[in-house]
Amino acid sequence: MGKWQQIIDYIHFIGRSNNSHGIHSPFVFNLYNEVLNVKKEYYFFGPIESLRASYLNNHEEIDMVDLGAGSALGAASKRKISKVAATSLQSSKNAALLFRLVDYFQPKNIIELGTSLGITTCYLAKAAKKSNIVSIEGNPALASIATQGFQKLAIQNITFKSGSFDTHFLPSLNEFKQVDFILFDGNHRLEPTMQYFEQSLPFINENTVFIFDDIYWSNEMKQAWQQIKGNSQVSVTIDLFDMGLVFFRKGQKKQDFLLRV
Repeated sequence: MGKWQQIIDYIHFIGRSNNSHGIHSPFVFNLYNEVLNVKKEYYFFGPIESLRASYLNNHEEIDMVDLGAGSALGAASKRKISKVAATSLQSSKNAALLFRLVDYFQPKNIIELGTSLGITTCYLAKAAKKSNIVSIEGNPALASIATQGFQKLAIQNITFKSGSFDTHFLPSLNEFKQVDFILFDGNHRLEPTMQYFEQSLPFINENTVFIFDDIYWSNEMKQAWQQIKGNSQVSVTIDLFDMGLVFFRKGQKKQDFLLRV
């Protein structure tokens, strides 16, 4: 989807979204004021952002194999690490938001679909040092760089799996038996997104949190987000534009929120 369409979507989002004054759910109101709309820095953000800066200044070319949307399956090309860092990583703002979400909910079992260079993974790991984190990346070159980054920051609570989501995702769910937090950030097509969402449902509990990145990235992602919101097991969704949050809380009135942060 073109950049202009995303701008139009954002304008529409701003017109329809609320802040805390429009929230009538105590759960979402507290989440907004204690997590989503909080601007707080932690000392260990610095080393992670220094790692990001090193990638932004690294002009070495690596082989890219895109297993998601954007190119044909298995299509390879050369790309500078700096370019990947500039275009494919979560912003520091969004990475910090994901940190706060994990810090708030303290999920025991976490899966990240789409490691890229591992910056977001580091934020997740720092927020839940006693959690089990599985991160899956389909590109071998990115997987290698991410692993080196984890070692530099002495992060040890990440189980890293290099290969396709189809190979590793369902086995990882089965290993956990129950999953508390999943970040879907590696495939922006309708069919795979819905496939991974539906594969996850047998493993949720009422406190499970799903995060879908780039829900306005394409028409397919917008369709996926609408289908996810309509699922009967979903109780609450929060559209932040950059990402969508999904909750499965029992006894919670089914509601969809659009919130500005």
